[in-house]
Amino acid sequence: MNSVPAASGVSARDIDIAYGRDVVVHAASVSLDAGSVTALIGPNGSGKSTLLRALARLHPPAAGDVTFADGAELRALSSRDLARRITLLSQQRSAPGGLCVRELVEFGRHPHRSRWGGRDPEGPAAIERAMTLTGLAPIAGRPVQALSGGQAQRVWLASCLAQDTALLLLDEPTTFLDLRYQVEILDVIRDLAVVHDVGVGVVLHDLDQAAAIADRLLLLEDGRVTAEGTPADVLTTANLTRAYGIRVDVEADPADGRIRTRAVGRFNDAGLRPATAG
Repeated sequence: MNSVPAASGVSARDIDIAYGRDVVVHAASVSLDAGSVTALIGPNGSGKSTLLRALARLHPPAAGDVTFADGAELRALSSRDLARRITLLSQQRSAPGGLCVRELVEFGRHPHRSRWGGRDPEGPAAIERAMTLTGLAPIAGRPVQALSGGQAQRVWLASCLAQDTALLLLDEPTTFLDLRYQVEILDVIRDLAVVHDVGVGVVLHDLDQAAAIADRLLLLEDGRVTAEGTPADVLTTANLTRAYGIRVDVEADPADGRIRTRAVGRFNDAGLRPATAG
């Protein structure tokens, strides 16, 4: 899918990220490897999105280093070179008025064009592939402003896919999507890794989704990585109960072996339910 050299991983080592004088991510390390999905999980405000944005240089680290597999340093790359290596789908984006779906997806090709909008021989194929993967081909001519929130989310994802980088960062990509498109986007993420050798870093709140698609998980709490490894290593009752401050039961599905989680509150704790009259 992409034309970026095979040495396409990126690693952050012991990075601190600060807002002014307040350090919000402490000594965090994360690696994204070609052909692998890494999911960042944890409570709201734990630093997941901030860490992801640092890998795209939208929030430069106050300490530590971010380097690519070929030795290039994140801070030393030009904006164009960086955009040919890595792309980010952030939570909040606003589209200029008057654009149709195809035109917005075409924006993803900006790093591959000359300064004056020159030729991009691979552009049309990349755009069509991105729209097909995200199910947008039937509405390619529809105005973006007329779309639902879920449709708009898929258009932004298609724009990122059209950018055709070997590293893809996704910040809560299933937000606003109904169940069908959540599943389809998660399938796209796995296909990008397994079929196209893309390295994917994704922030997810749904722990079962993270367990289903990720090769590795990072659990963040209060700006610190407190657990890292396979889903089975990270998604334990002890880890999740501590991180979320509520009991979280974890079990393997007997049908397929996948990990399933269940946050336990008063409404679904059988031991606390009042007895009903016979």
